[in-house]
Amino acid sequence: MNVNLLYPTKGTITVNDIDNSYLEHMLILDRMNDLSEIDPLYPFALDELLCKQVGKGGPALCHLWRHPQSFIMGLRDSRLPYADKGREWITSQGYQVAIRNSGGAAVPLDLGVVNISLIMPKHGSADTHFHRDFEKMYSLIQQALLQTGSHVDKGEIVGAYCPGDFDLSIHGRKFCGIAQRRQAHAYIVQAFVIVNGSGQERAQLVKCFYERAAVDADSSQYPLVTDASTASLAELIDMGTDPTVTFAEAVKHVISDQQMLNNLSTRTNSLYIPEQEEVMKMVATLRERYDSPL
Repeated sequence: MNVNLLYPTKGTITVNDIDNSYLEHMLILDRMNDLSEIDPLYPFALDELLCKQVGKGGPALCHLWRHPQSFIMGLRDSRLPYADKGREWITSQGYQVAIRNSGGAAVPLDLGVVNISLIMPKHGSADTHFHRDFEKMYSLIQQALLQTGSHVDKGEIVGAYCPGDFDLSIHGRKFCGIAQRRQAHAYIVQAFVIVNGSGQERAQLVKCFYERAAVDADSSQYPLVTDASTASLAELIDMGTDPTVTFAEAVKHVISDQQMLNNLSTRTNSLYIPEQEEVMKMVATLRERYDSPL
């Protein structure tokens, strides 16, 4: 597996008064340029295994990753009356399709989308404060964008795909959605951040999927997507010449700055990286459990 394991390095993001203590011992697993695995379930399977390790006492992780040309359906999408028709159409457009085990509805992934997985231990078996956990992701992204001078709003954006209370937006247009996956002793908060490219084109793609998959379905069963609801960060603010790199580096700097603020040195030698065979076995398990033929 081609990964970039980072020690904390000096950054320039100013850490504000938000409680960042959860970042103090977090390791960074940077797979932004690891595009060797084409199966769209691969990063989700890797997250699943890493989460098991965190639940056994391993270090908390921030996993940064991208995946080319994939369409990730939510479980509720797979239950739509004509989900198979929608899936066939998406495949005909050149997308790989998979069903994820975390919450939320359909999202398209491509190299302009930066995915963040925060993998953290539960504080107890009764820890169910998922809104608090979503706030951690919101805080991280908000701080990563501090230097742009833009305010990041939180709250559902009407017409956006994969809508939710933790839609993140700028000037009323969504650029990020957040979902979560909980295990017995640890959990994953996942964010898809539309950094580069056209938000409108991605919204149109999801809209066309639902036009085929949701025929005869009640409108409460799927999001009513509109083209103008979504934008990339590069469309909303100045992200420089390489927006995905700029954003990913900003996220890493928020984490490393918090650790430097407290004179901490997070080590990478305690990070467990699953073997390829183990990840592919988990891919098969997830596909059998969540992504069986429709």
